[in-house]
Amino acid sequence: MMAPVFAHGQLRLYLLSLLESGPKHGYELITALSDRFGGTYRPSAGTIYPRLARLEEEGLVTRYDEERKSTYALTESGYAELDARRDDLASLEQGITESVRERASQVREDVRGSMSDLRADLAAAARQARESAVPYTPVSSDPRTVSHVHWVEAEQVLQRFRDELRADLRRADAQGGVERLTVDTLRTVLDSARDAVRGTLR
Repeated sequence: MMAPVFAHGQLRLYLLSLLESGPKHGYELITALSDRFGGTYRPSAGTIYPRLARLEEEGLVTRYDEERKSTYALTESGYAELDARRDDLASLEQGITESVRERASQVREDVRGSMSDLRADLAAAARQARESAVPYTPVSSDPRTVSHVHWVEAEQVLQRFRDELRADLRRADAQGGVERLTVDTLRTVLDSARDAVRGTLR
C-alpha cells in the first residue's frame, strides 16, 4: 500500500507552481503531474478540478473558458503566494523526488511478482495445451502441407492479438493513459509468452 502522494495543502501549492510557466488546461496539469512522477501517479479529474475551483475562489488563479476547454492562469495574487512560499515549494520538490523513487521501487517489485506468477501460468498453460491437444487429422498427409496450415493459423492469431492491443494502446494514448508501467509490463509479458511458445516448437 503506497502512502498518499501529497500531504494536506501540498497539491494546492504544486498546482500553482505548475501554472507559473504559463496558462494550462486541466488535462495539461494532470499530464504534467503524471510526468513528474514518472507515471507512478496520475491524479484524477475529480482530484484536480475541485482544487482549481478553490484556487479560483481564493483569487489565486483565473479561468478562461474557450469552446469545451477551460484554461487556468495565475493571478498577481497567485504569483505572490508562490514567491512567499519558495521554501515550502523547495521542500515539496525534494519530497516528491523521494516519493518517486519509493513508488518506482514498489511498482518494480509489484511487476516483478506479477510477472513471476504470469510466467508460471504461461508454462502451465503450454504444458496443458501439449498434453490435451486433440490429434489433428489433416486433409493432406504431406507433413509440409500440415505444417503450413498450422503456420498460417498461428500468423492469424498473432496478427489479431497485435491489431487488438494496438487499438487499445492508441485509445489509451489519446486519453493520456500510456505510462512507463504499461510499456514495462508489455515487454515482460511478451518475453514470457515468446519463451512459452518457443517451448512448443521443435
